[in-house]
Amino acid sequence: MTSFDAWLEAASIDDSVRELRPDYRAVLVVARGLHGGASNEESETLLFAAEEHVRGMLEHTPPEELPHIAAWRDAYRAFGAKPQRTRNSAEALLRRADALPRVNALTDAYNAVSVRHQTPLGGEDLDAYDGALRLTRATGDEEFSTMSSGAETIEHPDAGEVVWRDDAGVTCRRWNWRQCYRTRLTYDTTNAIFICDVLDVEPGDGEQRATEVRDALCEALEAVSPGVTLTSRIL
Repeated sequence: MTSFDAWLEAASIDDSVRELRPDYRAVLVVARGLHGGASNEESETLLFAAEEHVRGMLEHTPPEELPHIAAWRDAYRAFGAKPQRTRNSAEALLRRADALPRVNALTDAYNAVSVRHQTPLGGEDLDAYDGALRLTRATGDEEFSTMSSGAETIEHPDAGEVVWRDDAGVTCRRWNWRQCYRTRLTYDTTNAIFICDVLDVEPGDGEQRATEVRDALCEALEAVSPGVTLTSRIL
């Protein structure tokens, strides 16, 4: 077992989060040997296909009324967040689906999968992590690094907020709202962790969706970074 495999096996979801949403599944994909770099033809193809896929869907239905997005709004309310003010990452992207942002090859790839599957999905530089990844509820004392007025600054989550974290602090606030600056993907990222957040819409349907999203993400990563080594786990 490699160190990356051991790290993936150490990831956990705290019981306090499971009590909020027993149907929740985290799809974790570790990618090694990435060479993403700037947005490219392959990532553009993925984004264009995602835009086309949801265009008709959104013509008569606002994002917040799509079943998967509505489920995440309920999950946010369960820990005290206001989803109309702090939208989950999938909803935020769907509101820009007429012209999705082009960031870099890796971010473009997972954004395309997120939009197509209406599933919150994020990617972070694995080499920037300190200790095991875990999903828990914040005390309010944890550090969260972000950018403010062009400079890195430290914020703190609200007490009771659902957060992803490692030993150094919070890596993503409000479950899947905002990722931290410390673990951001860059052009130089070679090893990454991708996190897909899946809820049931109908009882038990999250299991199949988790598998579908994992497979779609792996296919997208292989398209933008041929030769990448992928390892996954569904929590």
